Amino acid sequence: MTMHSKGLLLTALGVLIISPDALLIRLIGMDVWSTSAWRGGLQAIGLFVVLAVVYRGRLPAVFRSIGWAGLLIAVVTAITNSAFVAGIKFTSVANALVILASVPFHAAVMSRVFLGEQIALRTWVAILAGLGGISIIVWDGIGGGSSFGDAMALMAAILLAAQLTLMRGMREINMIPAVAIGGVIYAVMAIAIGGVPQAPNEMQMLWIVTMGFAVTVPGTALLALGPRYISSPEVGLLVLLETVLGPLWVWLVIHEAPSEWTLVGGAVVVATLVAHSLLSLRDQARRRAQI
Repeated sequence: MTMHSKGLLLTALGVLIISPDALLIRLIGMDVWSTSAWRGGLQAIGLFVVLAVVYRGRLPAVFRSIGWAGLLIAVVTAITNSAFVAGIKFTSVANALVILASVPFHAAVMSRVFLGEQIALRTWVAILAGLGGISIIVWDGIGGGSSFGDAMALMAAILLAAQLTLMRGMREINMIPAVAIGGVIYAVMAIAIGGVPQAPNEMQMLWIVTMGFAVTVPGTALLALGPRYISSPEVGLLVLLETVLGPLWVWLVIHEAPSEWTLVGGAVVVATLVAHSLLSLRDQARRRAQI
């Protein structure tokens, strides 16, 4: 397996694992800042435990190895999550999702400007097609939000692109510790904004633990590894898959059927990602054959 194929597999698996996140947030039923505090805190704890088991006595050195760039990634991660929550809260979900679908575009521009990476034409075409697919999914709700909420969603999109680009630029270093630190910062920010988080009942705690340990820990860890092997625009493209899978989980578990537009837009996004991945793998095979 090539490094590029490995990156595609790790990122796709990470998106698949984290895709029930929206469903779990619905099932928990808390206010956004309480959910954020629990989510960030448990994500940090889970990642710290995994890193401690894997690296044992080398754990301090692993955290030191991320350097100032890793601390910057941690801060950017926390602010991105907070901006995303604010965007969802203060604008329509439709507006937020369309704006967040611009992540691959921002990542492509940043990768070209700051990393000097050449972005293939197929990636630019896939970015536009993916944005079109997301627009179809949320077409009916576009335009119903507020300027502040739209601005927060745009900030989240730009910062997520910056996070992926920074990880790509530091791809020789494992940045999972940075994501763990980001979880701590995120939880602290949520408590600072929303106050002491709500105490969950038994069922809420079950969903919180599932979200914190079974979903966000492996999902965010795999997404942090993705930029080590594939470009940040490609990671951003695969992240769009979460927008398609999220409504399907809600449909399967709490029987909220997706609209026809959701199915059409989802088909466009999935077809775009499959075509882009197959073309990328074909190019990799041709390059290996020429060596």
